[in-house]
Amino acid sequence: MKCQVWLLWRNKSHSVALCTEKYYNGMKRGELKGADGKSMDENRQKKLPIGIESFEEIRAEGFCYIDKTGLIMELLDNWGKVNLFTRPRRFGKSLNMSMLKTFFEIGCKKELFDGLKIRKETEVCEKYMGQFPVISVSLKGVNGSDYSTARSMLCSIVGAEAMRFQFLLESSRLTDREKKQYEQLIMVDETNQESFRMPDSVLMGSLKTLSRLLQKHYEKKVLLLIDEYDVPLAKANEKGYYEQMLSLVRNVFEQALKTNESLYFAVMTGCLRVAKESIFTGLNNPKILSITSVKFDEYFGFTDAEVRRLLEYYGLPDSYDTMKNWYDGYRFGNVDVYCPWDVVNYVDDLKEDPAAEPQDYWSNTSGNDVVRHFIERVDKGLTKREIEKLIAGEAVEKEIRQELTYNSLYDSAENLWSTLFATGYLTQRGRQGGDIFRLAIPNMEIRKIFTGQIMELFKETAKNDGESLKAFGEALKGGQGREVERLFTAYLQKTISVRDTFVKRETKENFYHGILLGILGCKEGWYVSSDKEAGNGYSDIQIEIEDEKIGIVIEVKYAHEEDKDGVCRKALEQIERLGYAKRLYEDGMKTVLKYGIACYRKECRVMAAMP
Repeated sequence: MKCQVWLLWRNKSHSVALCTEKYYNGMKRGELKGADGKSMDENRQKKLPIGIESFEEIRAEGFCYIDKTGLIMELLDNWGKVNLFTRPRRFGKSLNMSMLKTFFEIGCKKELFDGLKIRKETEVCEKYMGQFPVISVSLKGVNGSDYSTARSMLCSIVGAEAMRFQFLLESSRLTDREKKQYEQLIMVDETNQESFRMPDSVLMGSLKTLSRLLQKHYEKKVLLLIDEYDVPLAKANEKGYYEQMLSLVRNVFEQALKTNESLYFAVMTGCLRVAKESIFTGLNNPKILSITSVKFDEYFGFTDAEVRRLLEYYGLPDSYDTMKNWYDGYRFGNVDVYCPWDVVNYVDDLKEDPAAEPQDYWSNTSGNDVVRHFIERVDKGLTKREIEKLIAGEAVEKEIRQELTYNSLYDSAENLWSTLFATGYLTQRGRQGGDIFRLAIPNMEIRKIFTGQIMELFKETAKNDGESLKAFGEALKGGQGREVERLFTAYLQKTISVRDTFVKRETKENFYHGILLGILGCKEGWYVSSDKEAGNGYSDIQIEIEDEKIGIVIEVKYAHEEDKDGVCRKALEQIERLGYAKRLYEDGMKTVLKYGIACYRKECRVMAAMP
């Protein structure tokens, strides 16, 4: 690690630092002390800041905070005029921007940083802490369904930020003309009092104008923070007004970042590194700090040591392996990190229920369109084999395009690989030279997203193939084991397989289970249930065909290198031993068919037991 990392919990009476790694390793669990002299176990555990992106709120209200203030020191040591950090969503970008604003802004509440790493840098704090006017805007809310709505949202964001500085209207250092310029930034639309009214010329120059007025008032240059800078372009591309929004944003950025003599330095964050020629035209060499950059690599995401200490604090050390398998695996620069959003949410669930299963927290915050677009290209043989390797936990070598444009993300397989990498669906497992990286799925959570999208597309494909679906149904209800085997194998050949690494046996079985459910779910008039209580256990799949009074029980097993015939027989024996058919007879089915199915890669064996 480049610096010592602190975990700090604070309330009004005391603060507790979960502490430098060196110090921590020399102590017994429970021996950490707060400022009140009490042990960690005697102090109430801090709340987890789920969904809170305000540094001030987290610190003032006593939430758990993992110290990333080392970012301030490194930024001051290494900053350029314009600094762009690109990271996937939910990796702490907004919280870090809030922390920067709180630290640098005039009127800083210095006590919020008590006990944190940056407070040890006395000279830095004296020179920079609370010494600058700061303009801070987040563009994540610019997501209108059309250009007019999106433009209005941008006006509101800029106008709301300008409203924080209403003292400019009374400033003795501003002329009447300058005060009128400020009034243009906060002018409210007469027909909609919640909206701001700015002509294009005012909006495009708004951040530059506000910078100039603040500099003149304070006689100090301005820090400009722009969070989620690329969201307006992403949304515009989705909704069909990309070129209009591109022109607007380009003009705003050019004036704020290039021709702004009142600017001390700027920090921007986003998901993608948008091509310079598309948005940063004319901007002098912004400093790009992407997921491949070694600098600042540990400040977005949680390190392994931080996660271990977090679990220790909440009394959950036994959950470490699960946490690591599901949410670790990202590599930014030279550091391996966990997704903070996932870690905090899973710890919160574990606090309530130590047996809680890990969830896909990440994708619930946004769509997974890029994965769907990628998988839709499986008609290309090479891509299909590469997806299978990824799902198996292997890596593939690809050239990554570091700069992209939002209107070309899905234009080619090459762009899709780069987009998956930049957005966190893939991560690096080594660099082969130049822009060639070994790419892999980072963890179980992302693997679940891939397999989920594969299953959704498979279901759509199966539903549209009426002839195969009809033939499969007829064979299944007719007890034709060999024909069911032939048709199910054909389905397996069409989809993406699960290989023999990366996941446990039961997870592989679940995949084939899901394929069957995807097929059977398309049969009209068939009542299909999964993992339903039956007899003395839970059967994999039960089917009731009410019109024909036919019931079907299916038990799916993963065969690996085992004899598939033997595995099928075990499946049928399980159906008999646990009485899975009993429930179907109770529901009025006159005929009950039983199937044992053994799967391995894209092969299967089916045995049928006739009534």
